[in-house]
Amino acid sequence: MAEIVTTPAVAPQRENAGESGGTPANRARGGRRRTLIAYLFLAPFLILFLTFVVAPAVFGLWISVTDYSPFSDVQNFVGLQNYIALFDPNSTFSGDFWQSMGATAIFVILSVPCLVLIPLGIALLLNRKIRAAATFRTVFFAPYVLGVAVIGVIWGYILDTQSGILNHLLGLIGLPDEIPWTVNVPWVWVTLVGVTVWWTMGLNTVIFLAGLKGINGDLYEAAALDGAGPWRSFTSVTIPGLRPVMLFITTTTVLASANMFGQSYLLTAGGPGNTTRTAIMYIADQGLSQNNMAPAAAMSYILFAFLAVISFVNFRFQRERVERTVA
Repeated sequence: MAEIVTTPAVAPQRENAGESGGTPANRARGGRRRTLIAYLFLAPFLILFLTFVVAPAVFGLWISVTDYSPFSDVQNFVGLQNYIALFDPNSTFSGDFWQSMGATAIFVILSVPCLVLIPLGIALLLNRKIRAAATFRTVFFAPYVLGVAVIGVIWGYILDTQSGILNHLLGLIGLPDEIPWTVNVPWVWVTLVGVTVWWTMGLNTVIFLAGLKGINGDLYEAAALDGAGPWRSFTSVTIPGLRPVMLFITTTTVLASANMFGQSYLLTAGGPGNTTRTAIMYIADQGLSQNNMAPAAAMSYILFAFLAVISFVNFRFQRERVERTVA
């Protein structure tokens, strides 16, 4: 009977063990070198961020607690006087500032639901297997690449009360043809919200579409096996799957709408009267045109405080809903 000879198993040797591992000291040096390289690549952005974001923000905060004037060589510290004056109804800037804050709030309330729901609906349609889906995505996204000056000029011609093409077309089909799109309330709000939605909804649509692509298709199949219809699948699968995306879109849309400037400046000039003069328009006018930089800086930080609170509440509300969904 032949004897079975067994060969002791030899553990495979790691090739180039010295290069990938090495001593703890070598690994630590390699980690520090990689970290240094990462910081070197990030340095240009960090320098730009500090120069054009952090430094102006700190400078603006300092201006807001002084009596800063570009025509004076001496700046005196006044504490919170500029902030307190904005809450004093008898002060010079209080009435106009809070009127502009009210106009900003109206625009945010009117535009944000449209900029969330309409892109969501379009993304749901584009997420289906339809012909020329890429063409439709391009069509919806194309206006977003245009500058606000181009948007203002185009829609200024279209919506002009006397010679605008839109009123002319409405007259051809028997509808009122003297609608004051840019000179009277409530049409000015319809104009500003409509133009903004047409201009910027493409970005939100693309983000929603990316979120829909990330939802596992097995969840829809499981819901169908359980007898769920389209609406039940939408509320039980699609909406929970989109909540992180919804949080991002809602927050960024609120911030963008609260900073609306160009559309109102170019289409309505803040009118009629000061009805559509937003907070950013008023701050820019006081700071850059009227040289009231100290009150304007204080207004900027009050607007910042409002937006920070709204973003924080929205973030906490949406995150709690995501956590309940996961649990």
